[in-house]
Amino acid sequence: MEDQEPGQAELPSMGDVLAAAERIGGHAIRTPVITSSTLDAMFGARLFFKCENFQKAGAFKFRGACNAVFSLSEDDARRGVATHSSGNHGAALALAARLRGIPCRVVMPRNAPDVKKAAVSGYGANIDFCAPTLAAREEMLEDVVARTNVAVVHPYDDSRVIAGQGTVALELIDDVPNLDLVLTPIGGGGLTAGVALAVKSRSPGTGMVAVEPEGADDACRSFRTGERLPSVSPKTIADGLLTSVGVRNFALIQRWVDDIVTVDDPAIIRAMRLVWERMKILVEPSAAVPLAALVQNRIDVRGRRVGMVLSGGNVDLDRLPW
Repeated sequence: MEDQEPGQAELPSMGDVLAAAERIGGHAIRTPVITSSTLDAMFGARLFFKCENFQKAGAFKFRGACNAVFSLSEDDARRGVATHSSGNHGAALALAARLRGIPCRVVMPRNAPDVKKAAVSGYGANIDFCAPTLAAREEMLEDVVARTNVAVVHPYDDSRVIAGQGTVALELIDDVPNLDLVLTPIGGGGLTAGVALAVKSRSPGTGMVAVEPEGADDACRSFRTGERLPSVSPKTIADGLLTSVGVRNFALIQRWVDDIVTVDDPAIIRAMRLVWERMKILVEPSAAVPLAALVQNRIDVRGRRVGMVLSGGNVDLDRLPW
C-alpha cells in the first residue's frame, strides 16, 4: 500500500509502546510466561515462553489492532475500519472494532484456514474474499476503501500496530528480567519490530533474533542485503508468516534486530508437536517457528536465558500437519 521509505518521525518510539500499554490495558490480556523443564533439558537452556496463544482472538495481533482502533478519533472511528489479513489480524481487528462499537471489513485470501475465516466473521466483520496473493489483497482493500471510506489498519506496516505489539516485550521483560536472548517469528514484521524496539530500549544487553520459514524468507534476505526484498510465491506451513516484511517494520528491524535465521517446515512441525505434547498447550505453526530454530540448531542457546514468543493458537483442527 505504501512504497516510500518512512522518515524517522513516522516510526514508533518507546513512548508509543508505553502509551499503547496504557491504552489497551483494559482490553488485552496480560498473557502468562510458562516454562518446561523437559524442553530446558532438551536444549540446555532456560526457556521462557510468552503465551500470546492465550491472548484475546487467539494471537498477539489483538494488541496492535486494539491500540490502532482505540487511537482513532471519533470522526475516523465512525467510518469504521478495514484491513487485509490471512486471519489473525482480521479477527483481532474485528474484535477490537466490536469493543469500540464500530464496523469492520476484512479482505481475506480464499485459501485462509476455515478456523480463521470463522473467527473473523464470528467477531462481526464483513469479509471480502480475494486471490491468495499479497497484490490481490492490497488491490481488494483499495477497492473496499474507495467504496466505503473506512479507515485502514494495516496488519503490520502501521506505527500504531507496531507499538501495540511491542507491549508483548514490556510484559516479558517485567516478568523475566535478565534475558540473554528474545526470539520471535517474523512475517510482515509487526511483532518483531515492536518487540525489538521495546527489548532494546528496556534491556539493551538482551539479544534479539527473528526466525522465519525458509519458504518465505524475504525478511532474512532483506536483512542480509540491507534492501527490502519482497516475497516471490512464498510457501510454508506457517500460513501467518507468508507476507513480505513492511516498510516501517524493516526500518526498525535494521536498527534493533541482531539477526534473522530461517528454518524448514519439518522443523516447524516438530517444534509445534513438541509444544503440544510436552507443554500441553495449543499453538499454530507460525508460533512454533522460534522453537524450530532450536530444533534445527540454527541458534546456540546452551546455558542462556531465552524468551520466546508463542505468537498464536488459531489452528484448523481438521488440517493438522501430522
